[in-house]
Order: sequence, then structure tokens, then C-alpha cells
Amino acid sequence: MELTDATFWALAIPAVIFAGVSKAGFGSGAAFAATPILALVVDPATALGVMLPLLMLVDLATLRPYWGQWHMPSVRLIALGALPGVALGAGLYEVAPADLFRFLIGAVAVGFVAFQMAVRLRLLRYRAEPFSREAGLVAGLLAGFTSFISHAGGPPVAIYLLAQGMGKTTYQASTVLIFWLVNIYKFVPYALLGIFTGATLRADLLLAPFALLGAWLGVRAHRLVPEGLFFAITYVLLTVTGTKLIWDSLS
Repeated sequence: MELTDATFWALAIPAVIFAGVSKAGFGSGAAFAATPILALVVDPATALGVMLPLLMLVDLATLRPYWGQWHMPSVRLIALGALPGVALGAGLYEVAPADLFRFLIGAVAVGFVAFQMAVRLRLLRYRAEPFSREAGLVAGLLAGFTSFISHAGGPPVAIYLLAQGMGKTTYQASTVLIFWLVNIYKFVPYALLGIFTGATLRADLLLAPFALLGAWLGVRAHRLVPEGLFFAITYVLLTVTGTKLIWDSLS
């Protein structure tokens, strides 16, 4: 199917708005879903090439509302770990068993939410402690790799940040800065691999206003939604994300 087909636009416009809302307001948890939605009607490489510039545009648009509110130690660790993750994704782009990584990340994401629910329901007794520096680097590595191959780096970042016990705006601001950096890392390898084409860039120009609309809606939603509800939504999105990754890996 061509990028000029009406079916592509019928799917792409709501998918891009949804990605903008998720990235700008709810920690990127389900923003990756736009890529598999587009991959229903175009090949995966085209879907990746269309989405990356739009995700970078949303990153840029949401930096200012959250400027300086991130948790810089966590950002540094994850961004540092993401560099080799992106390099690994670029090196193994055409041969890596991506479904295995999707399954593992999805399983960890769903397991983390199940664990948190068990603690809240007092089925388990647990004293919450932040993850170690090493865990932050591993989260970055996994995020960089899965983000490169499917724009699905949200779950490992969410798991690490949520375990640090930070407030909703610190959490959101941290994800914005992290994925702004990760997406910059990805841009040059994508270009060298031929993922960007004239057709994908033309589609990006037409979809850019919808990405910005999603970003604006996401920032407003973040400010209006109470903290308890925010994290409830984040856990739901993390569950959906993890489940979709597992489903993709098995199918």
C-alpha cells in the first residue's frame, strides 16, 4: 500500500495523535502502538521511518513544558545505557531475533505491574527501594535496542523510573528528556540504513500538525489528571504495552 492511500491516512492520523498524547502526557507508555498500527498497511521499515521524525517533533514540543523537572541521575544512567542499545539495534537490525526481545520486555512489563498490584492489595509484603545504577544502565540498554527496532523503548524506562518513587511530573519530564536523546541517537543509523525516504518525509510533513496536536493534548491532560489517577493510567498503559509486545512476539 502506498503512503498516499486513504486507508493509510485513516489509520495514521489517529495513531499519530495518540502517540503525541501518550508521549507528552503519560510517559510514552503506549506511544509505540502507532508503529504497529501503521505496519498493518505499510512495511515495518516504512512505518519506522514515518514515525521517528514525528516522535522527535513531539519530543521537541514537550521539552519546554517539563524543562528542568526531570530526575537527572536517572536520565543520565538510562541515556548512557541506551547508546550501546541503539548501536546493537543498528548492527543487528536485519538479523536480530527481535521477537525474543519483545517477549522478554513485555513479560517484564506485565510482571512488574502484577507485582505492584499484589503489593497494593497486600498480597505481598514489600518495602519499595529504588533500583541500582546497574539496573538503570540495563534499562537504558533494553530501551535503546527495543526503541531502535520498534519505537517500543517505553516499558524498561517506565519500570526503572516508577521504582524510584518519583512524582508524576518528575516521571513524565524524565521520559521526555530520555526519549528526546534516544531518538536523536537513532536518527543517523536510520538514515544510513535507508529507512527514511522521500515518501516518508512527505508523509511526515502532512502528519506533523497532528503530532503537535497530540503533544498539546497530552500536556494539558497531564496537568489536569490527579497523581493517583496518572499512575493508574500509566500502569494500564504499561500493561497494554507489555501485552502487545508479547502478542507481537508470538504472532
